[in-house]
Amino acid sequence: MTRRRGFTLIELLVVIAIIAVLIALLLPAVQSAREAARRAQCINNLKQLGLAIHNYMDSNQVMPILHGNYSNRGGPPPGGAWPLGWGASILPNLEQQPLFNAVNWSFGSDNTQENGTVARTRVNAYICPSESRQVGPWQTGTWTNYHASVGGPASVKTWSGTVLPIRSDPGNIPGQTNASPANNLGPVPLASIVDGTSNTSAFSEKLVAIGGSAIILRSSADAKRAIYGTSVNVAADTGDPTTSLALVSSCNALPGTTQSYSPSQWTGAVWHGSHAGTLHFNAYTHVNTPNKISCYAANGPGGPPGGWYDAITPTSNHAGGVNVGFCDGSVRFIKDTINMQIWWAVGTKDGGEVISSDAL
Repeated sequence: MTRRRGFTLIELLVVIAIIAVLIALLLPAVQSAREAARRAQCINNLKQLGLAIHNYMDSNQVMPILHGNYSNRGGPPPGGAWPLGWGASILPNLEQQPLFNAVNWSFGSDNTQENGTVARTRVNAYICPSESRQVGPWQTGTWTNYHASVGGPASVKTWSGTVLPIRSDPGNIPGQTNASPANNLGPVPLASIVDGTSNTSAFSEKLVAIGGSAIILRSSADAKRAIYGTSVNVAADTGDPTTSLALVSSCNALPGTTQSYSPSQWTGAVWHGSHAGTLHFNAYTHVNTPNKISCYAANGPGGPPGGWYDAITPTSNHAGGVNVGFCDGSVRFIKDTINMQIWWAVGTKDGGEVISSDAL
C-alpha cells in the first residue's frame, strides 16, 4: 500500500494562524511606511511654498498678501466678491506660470465666468497626501490643505502674522463696527519679521471640510474639519490674552453633543481666493494648539465662517501634530502637545518673544 502525503487539518489551521499573525504584524508597518512617505511629501510641499514666498519677496520686497481688493463684480462680502488671494499670487514661483496667466485680476475667485480656468484647476502642491478626502468641500478641484498664518490671539494683537490683507482694503465686512485697525495690516516686508524668520510661521496644514450642509458633532472624528460656536466675547488689541484664553478654554470644553456651524464648506474651499471675514478658506490663527477644534467668538467680525478674532486651528491626519512652514523656508513638525504660549509666539512676527531651540 502507498502512503498518501498531505497536511492534516490541524497543521493547515496552524499555518493559516501563522500567516494571519504575520499579516497582523506587517500591516501596521506597511501603513506606517506609507504615512511616513506621505508626511515627507507634505513637508516637501511646504518647502515649495517657503521657496515660493522667498522668490516672491525677491521680486516684490514683501510677503504675499492674504488677498487683494474686492472684485468688481458681485455684491459686497460675505455674499459675493471673494478676492483673489495669496495662493494665486505665488503661482509663478511654483512653476505655474501658465495658470497664473489665466488669472483675471479684475474679478474675484468666485467669479467663475471670468476665472473659469483657475476655478476648476487642482494644484497638487496645495494638497497634503495624507488628506483622506478626495473631493473639495465647494468646487471640485480648487480645495487646499495649506493655510497661511494671520497671527496669534486677537486679544493681544490682531493680524500679528505674516500673510495679511492689504492696508487699503482690510476686508472689513460692511456694517461691522468691530473692524480691525488698519495699522496692523500688510503687506509685510522682511524687515518687519523682527522675531526672526526661523521663529515665525508662514503656513501650516488643515483638513478640508466635508462640505454641504453637514452637521458634525463635537464627538465626531471629523470635528477637526468643522467650526463650533462659543459664547465668549474677545476684546481685541488690548495686549492682554485673557479673553482669547477664555475662548480656547470654552472651545476645548464643548460637550460632545455640540453641533458644528452649518453649512460647513468653508475650510480649505479654495486655494486661489481668500477673505478676511472667512479665514477658513485658506488661512489660520495661532490661538488653539494643533489638532484641537476650531471655534468662533460670539462677537467675531467674520461670524461663524471664522475671522480674525477666532480660533481657526491647524489640523492634519499626521499622528501627533502638524507640519508648519516657517518664514526662512524651513519646515518643522509641531506636536499637538506644544506649549500654548510657544504656539502663540510662533504666530507673531514682532511679539518680542524668546523661543528656545528645543521648545518646538
